[in-house]
Amino acid sequence: MSLSDFIAQYGYAALFLGTLLEGETLLILAGFAAHQGYLQLHWVIAIALFGGFLGDQIYFWLGRQRGPWVLSHFPQLVPAFGRANALIDRYHEVLIVGMRFLYGLRTVGPMALGMSAVPAWRFVSFNLLGAAVWAAGIGGAGYLFGHALELLFDDLKKLEEILLIAILFGGAVVWGWRRWRFRRKFRQ
Repeated sequence: MSLSDFIAQYGYAALFLGTLLEGETLLILAGFAAHQGYLQLHWVIAIALFGGFLGDQIYFWLGRQRGPWVLSHFPQLVPAFGRANALIDRYHEVLIVGMRFLYGLRTVGPMALGMSAVPAWRFVSFNLLGAAVWAAGIGGAGYLFGHALELLFDDLKKLEEILLIAILFGGAVVWGWRRWRFRRKFRQ
């Protein structure tokens, strides 16, 4: 089974699972796959919106229900929660919408908001808006990336397997680098 066949068969499920966590790389890949005809862009955006929204709702609920337990078991998160709480009081609307675009706040942000006094209905409303902007923006960027490559190369179909692997590899490298920086920062 080729990578393009795998994406056509399991792409939507992989996108949903990936967007429950962070998923930018998978969303860009799904947008590119939509441009290539393996997925439908409207389904890519809808699934990413739902996955991103649901993932943040779960983290919000975890913060609301189990926040102190999480901090006691993961003390390296305490500084990030402290920084997040300082911003939540003044800018929670902007943070709820924008947190998915800021590294390090995608999981910590909703949990910190869950531990704050922000009403759940307010989080749901702004989280839905943020998920919609994120899904359309990042998914659309992947689609436009495919279009731009099509303008550069006469026969993009010949290169698509290499490009799909390059996008996955690039995403893995960025993820690994971010994780390394995060761990290094909290070891000090």
